[in-house]
Amino acid sequence: MNAAALRSYLSSQEKLGPGSLIPFPRLAERTAPETVPTGVEEIDALTGGLPRGALTEICGPASSGRTSLLLSLMAVATARGEVCALVDAGDAFDPESAAAAGVDLKRLLWVRCGKTAVSHQPSAISKNGNREKQDTLRRMEQALRAADLLVNAGGFGLVVLDLGDVPHRMARRVPLTSWFRFRRAVEHTPAVLVALEQEPCAGSCSSLV
Repeated sequence: MNAAALRSYLSSQEKLGPGSLIPFPRLAERTAPETVPTGVEEIDALTGGLPRGALTEICGPASSGRTSLLLSLMAVATARGEVCALVDAGDAFDPESAAAAGVDLKRLLWVRCGKTAVSHQPSAISKNGNREKQDTLRRMEQALRAADLLVNAGGFGLVVLDLGDVPHRMARRVPLTSWFRFRRAVEHTPAVLVALEQEPCAGSCSSLV
């Protein structure tokens, strides 16, 4: 009930005397979100699957299994006939490995955020350090913009923002307002929004970690 409707309702109850109880209408109960399986029985048993219309974070260091879980999730989604979008901030996605894991590449939109070539001459070490930092920030900005466009465009069953190869100290620079924007954008859609990271970054904006 919005503010205008509430004022109208209260005005209609002015005939009630002092101390009278106002019979407010029942608010609609929120239904539990639909969940989709990840394809990993142990994860599905623990979480019940990933919720649609919500942001989920898959976190872990290198070799922790986060990429294998992601490939399983995309394989299950494309097998359902859904179109998936992968925003790859580190340009680390391997199509051959994905196909071997069962991902239907014809149903996958791969957005690559490429790296700028960097010289490794000893005299350029300090400059290259700054250049690599700026390059990472640029790729993160591209990835955030691309993910925002894809979520708002609709039509995807799964949208993945892969920051797994971005150093955590850099990934933490993503402002909380951006994560809130993602959460609100996906809230009333059938899409599953996944952020892949080394450590959690979205905080309370994510529905499942």
